[in-house]
Amino acid sequence: MLFPVDQQALESWRKAGRIASECREWAKTNIQPGVRIRHVLETVESMIRERGGQPGFPAQSSRNSVAAHYCSAPEDEQTYQEGDCVKVDIGVHVDGYVADTAATVDLSSDRRWTPLIESAKSALAAAIATVGEGVPVGDVGGAIERTILKAGFQPVRNLTGHGLGRWKVHCAPQIPNYAERGGGTLKRGMVFAIEPFASTGKGYIREAGKAEVFMMVRPPMKAKGLDRDVLKAIEAWRGLPVARRYFTHLDRELVEDTITKLARQGSLMRYPPLVEDEGVMVAQYEHSLYLGPDGVEVLTA
Repeated sequence: MLFPVDQQALESWRKAGRIASECREWAKTNIQPGVRIRHVLETVESMIRERGGQPGFPAQSSRNSVAAHYCSAPEDEQTYQEGDCVKVDIGVHVDGYVADTAATVDLSSDRRWTPLIESAKSALAAAIATVGEGVPVGDVGGAIERTILKAGFQPVRNLTGHGLGRWKVHCAPQIPNYAERGGGTLKRGMVFAIEPFASTGKGYIREAGKAEVFMMVRPPMKAKGLDRDVLKAIEAWRGLPVARRYFTHLDRELVEDTITKLARQGSLMRYPPLVEDEGVMVAQYEHSLYLGPDGVEVLTA
């Protein structure tokens, strides 16, 4: 998205990026076998608020063949296990300006997933090195693809990087994880996230499992049974993604009923976990960037 970035907006993005980076590094250290996933995600979100930001989307931590969008339910007691390949994906907004970052942790005792993880991390560095005004997004994707293939893995081809806007986590430009023609070029003033995913499988994901992440995509239509308090709580996020665990202070049945009705009328989108085939491992790295007059600035470094 080509967004008019004034100094106030840029400072908000920079602050969001700093907070996201601090939380990512804390999570990388504290993701350990036996630790509850929900503890990490809820702690990250508390850290975001303590530092003057708000979650840009619910903190997520996906393991092994789950590439993205695993978000703990309110009663989730699952823990990280020895041998896991763990992604942590964190979004922060300051005054609506969203920064997005991710990293992967190898919990195997023999570090068997480290080459996979390093391929995603190196692909991110290679992609950032290509960024400049007028660069086709396919060239950025080509750098990702070459790096991951050279390491012996596959890029996940149906997940992409994306533009970042005010109150928007995903907008133009779409940045592929492989070389492609078309798709436009990078322009000065853009803020966007590059997020390579590397896979030991074929490099294609699908939706599977129960959604815990939701997003309002259009104003709701009047409908019998829509609870006003639940609707107001969802709308307070101004179109940013939310999680079921955000609403534990409200009546659970009313929350579920309202989510269902909003989804049926097309006002609310559900985002289930995104998975590769069973037994496949997926790693992810991600930074948010600002392409300014002096070149590229990594907001989440």
